Amino acid sequence: MWLLSKLKQINEAEMQKLGFKLTAEDIYDINKSSLKDGIVRLGGGFCSGEMVSAEGLFLTNHHCGYDAVQGLSSVEHDYLTDGFWAMSREQELPAGFSVSFLQRIDDVTERINAQLTADMSEEARAQKIEELAGKMIEEAGTANGTSVDFKVMFEGNEFYLFHYKTYRDVRLAGVPPSAIGKFGGDTDNWMWPRHTGDFCMFRVYTGPDGEPADPAPTNIPFKPKHHFPVSIAGVKEGDFTMIMGYPGSTDRFLSSDGVKLGLDEEYPSRVKIRGKKLELMKQDMDASDAVRIQYASKYASISNYWKYFIGQSRGLKRLHVYDKKKEQEEALQAWVDADAGRKAKYGEFLSLLKKGYAERAKYEKAQAYMQEAAFGSEMVSMGLRLMQLKQQLETDPKDAPKIAALVAGAQRRAEDFWKDYNPATDQKVTSAMFNMMHKDMATEQQPSVMATIQKKYKGDFDLWAKAVFNTSILTNKARLDAFLAKPTLKVLQKDPGMQAAESCMQKYRTLAGAAAASQADLDKGYRLMVAAMREKDPNKSWYPNANSTMRLTYGQVGSYVPMDGAKYAFETTAKGILEKEDNTNDEFIVPKRQHELLMKKDYGRYADEKGELITCFISNNDITGGNSGSGVFNGNGELIGIAFDGNWEAMSGDIAFEPDLQRTISVDIRYVLWTIDTFAGAGHLVNEMTLVERKKEEVKVEVPAEVVPVAPVVPVKKS
Repeated sequence: MWLLSKLKQINEAEMQKLGFKLTAEDIYDINKSSLKDGIVRLGGGFCSGEMVSAEGLFLTNHHCGYDAVQGLSSVEHDYLTDGFWAMSREQELPAGFSVSFLQRIDDVTERINAQLTADMSEEARAQKIEELAGKMIEEAGTANGTSVDFKVMFEGNEFYLFHYKTYRDVRLAGVPPSAIGKFGGDTDNWMWPRHTGDFCMFRVYTGPDGEPADPAPTNIPFKPKHHFPVSIAGVKEGDFTMIMGYPGSTDRFLSSDGVKLGLDEEYPSRVKIRGKKLELMKQDMDASDAVRIQYASKYASISNYWKYFIGQSRGLKRLHVYDKKKEQEEALQAWVDADAGRKAKYGEFLSLLKKGYAERAKYEKAQAYMQEAAFGSEMVSMGLRLMQLKQQLETDPKDAPKIAALVAGAQRRAEDFWKDYNPATDQKVTSAMFNMMHKDMATEQQPSVMATIQKKYKGDFDLWAKAVFNTSILTNKARLDAFLAKPTLKVLQKDPGMQAAESCMQKYRTLAGAAAASQADLDKGYRLMVAAMREKDPNKSWYPNANSTMRLTYGQVGSYVPMDGAKYAFETTAKGILEKEDNTNDEFIVPKRQHELLMKKDYGRYADEKGELITCFISNNDITGGNSGSGVFNGNGELIGIAFDGNWEAMSGDIAFEPDLQRTISVDIRYVLWTIDTFAGAGHLVNEMTLVERKKEEVKVEVPAEVVPVAPVVPVKKS
């Protein structure tokens, strides 16, 4: 996951050897248009996208637009099930999120390090870095739409500023039905072979002057500095590929003790809690179309990482990652100890990490349960949104303007909350979550509301939940509206929902504070370890952990061997859709029109040379969450697909990159275009794009035994 500003010195030669036909400056240039200018950051980085027209049109994943589509849907206009296509720009719908474009990257490491000293405590060091970062951000200014993110890299050894410009008017232009965009559902999630048309389309708008503006009828389509040509020439085994986007978080320097703590405490806790939540939500979603639409996005989000944690645990164990980490740490410690100067500088890194994780282990399970179970109750979540108002009523109830502002904010948040809320579902989930906390957490680490449930309701969590939901202002719109019309501290103090929420918040803060005592040791331990690793192997091509900043990964299209006796091809075809078709299973429904078109092989110019429609392909690129929706490009910088998933056999990839196994799953751009044009009849959207139909050049490239990029196999701590 390479930094764009370092491509020239680290990666360009290797990329060109693999089939890259451009230069590093074509990708990242702050003085003229470059490929970076066509890459879209959705919101604060929850997904990525790519510009495909001069009129502001961009592509991303179906699952990235899912929340926006769900918010626009109703039983009468079920865009989740039916899809949506704007046949004119007037029909495009407000997306409800903003998008940003990277302007430039500044390396400020020297400026920061000049103010740091070796004898600083970790607390003093952190305070000084925060102070300097604040000054730099202030210096950058806040012109319309511009912002700056300060990012720490290599575990506190390097520092960067990322400059962005944000556009606030984004509109939905098209989305396929979920039967295409989510084909395979939870069953196929994280799996290969895949046949999912995971894409949707949005358009960015600006004010009449071309600058960022709030949504308005007078706004005009955004004119990007760069939009990507779209190649329909297809891909072959060994073809060069690169992906640009915003990977969210990796832990590639994670120590062996960190791996063990995750496997022993965190991952099984999250899997267990999410599994129960999904079971209860699915019952109500299956029984009601209204609830299905209300909870579709929530369910998808919970489910995605439920399966992720299952796969990650499996991968870490299967690939013996703990043992590999331990061996690497011992070798590094031996290298450090072999020189007096190195020992004085780095010698305590391993003891600091071990000490930090030993302390953190006391609270890991409890924190996971509070995050997943306590705050997994929507009622508790709503209570947390009113805490600031409660604090104001406690400290200064006569400050009418401030109270009015807090009430207005609560009303805005509540409006979104009620639209996608079913009290009966939340009541069942809340009862189950608190019951799990009671059974699985140490008594002294449980929130104080547990004592009330045991004493007043004799430990009957269903009875407690029923009483809370029948009376709390947090679970009924009319009751909350009446309170906000005349807010009083007494109501909040007596409300059983608020009491539960406040007890959860207080306990979580206590646990987090206790766990934080270990953070100084972990911070210093990791900083020293990474510095020592880079000094030990100065010729290795190092890259920092993902942290929601733009990165480039490059590699090649290629098959792989998932297990002994099996080999997976690098592409799938529409034949697989028909093979999986099962209209009694909502994960494998094939819409009637799609079925008819596939049966006739009505693929037109989107067919490959054999007359087949390629649906998805895999490559050995390195992606993670946040990369969803990232464009996949060939050596000419042309769009050939949209990345949307990783593979089951390499689910440990966020912690340890596995060259032989790790694959990125992408929807082939020809399937995307076929769906828009032939299936949906929205060819006007395709006509906006610059299609490249030339015959594919034959390029002989060496397929390396290991995946590119070359990366340290040693991972990084959790942020």
